[in-house]
Amino acid sequence: MREFFFQSEQDQPHPARARAILKAHPEVRQLMERNPYTGLIAFSVVALQTAIAYGMGKLGIGFWWLSLLAAYGIGAFANHANYVIIHDATHNLIFRRRSWNRLTAILADLPNLTPGAMGFWVYHLRHHSHQGDYEWDADLANHWEARLVGNKWYRKAIWLMLFPVFQLTRPPRLRAIKMWDRWFSVNLAASILYDIGVVYVCGWAGLLYLAFSFFFSVGLHPVGARWIQEHYTNDPDQETYSYYGPINRVCLNMGYHNEHHDLPSIPWSNLPKLRALAPEFYDCLKYHPSWSGLLFQFIFDERYTLFSRIERMKRSDNSAATIRGAAVNRKKAIAVEAEVAGV
Repeated sequence: MREFFFQSEQDQPHPARARAILKAHPEVRQLMERNPYTGLIAFSVVALQTAIAYGMGKLGIGFWWLSLLAAYGIGAFANHANYVIIHDATHNLIFRRRSWNRLTAILADLPNLTPGAMGFWVYHLRHHSHQGDYEWDADLANHWEARLVGNKWYRKAIWLMLFPVFQLTRPPRLRAIKMWDRWFSVNLAASILYDIGVVYVCGWAGLLYLAFSFFFSVGLHPVGARWIQEHYTNDPDQETYSYYGPINRVCLNMGYHNEHHDLPSIPWSNLPKLRALAPEFYDCLKYHPSWSGLLFQFIFDERYTLFSRIERMKRSDNSAATIRGAAVNRKKAIAVEAEVAGV
């Protein structure tokens, strides 16, 4: 089992590839636009989830098993779609006014029952600018977290099921970032009011359905494999992966992750067009054809751990972990070259 992240002295690949794409295909700039219809999708998903919660509330808590099935089959996809909308709002890809994007993100966050949109806003932008930097990128697991989970299938399954809880443990290790501001307060207030309204109108059974939907949308579910698909790897030569399967249709193309990281000013609706315009930059990259298959592979393949990520090396960092990681990468490169040469 790995005991440290893959170490890399190279810059993240996306800025350089973006420049190359724009040079080869300047028409790609036409895809950089805002999609205000995304706000309508957010409202529709919130209305759908609230309506289903109301229906479950009418049935009562005795039908918790039906809530569980509905959350797995419908709610997880609905909440995940709103996660993508929060993501696009973070990049200001819905409306021109930043405040309107923030309000859309807060609206989309309501069925999640917890105020996560504004926190995501802060940390996701750091993820783009400092991908793989342990002191800045909250997408990397804590060292203790990775060691705790290890490579046992049941621990990885529990980690996925409790993924939102583990995410909350990561911000304290990061460099000081201002979290509490007026928009976080608005996010918190909206979440509390919505939760109270759901309990009052739909009852605790309705709230339970939304809680099931929230945990499935980010955890032990095919859409939860998205967190593995994006940057987990057992190949230190590629740190970002895309997914081109059918679930993209209901998850607003979130699988097009290399495309998004290359040009984050392109909204979800135009990401397939980017790949179609510049196939020579993406056809050569590895990708995942199935989220469901990846979910099982991550859980049961002992080579996959939370350390299966690329970490940017500090050039002045002489720690033992860094030296060991660099040595492993060099040995892998030598082995590949030997195989190609027929040794």
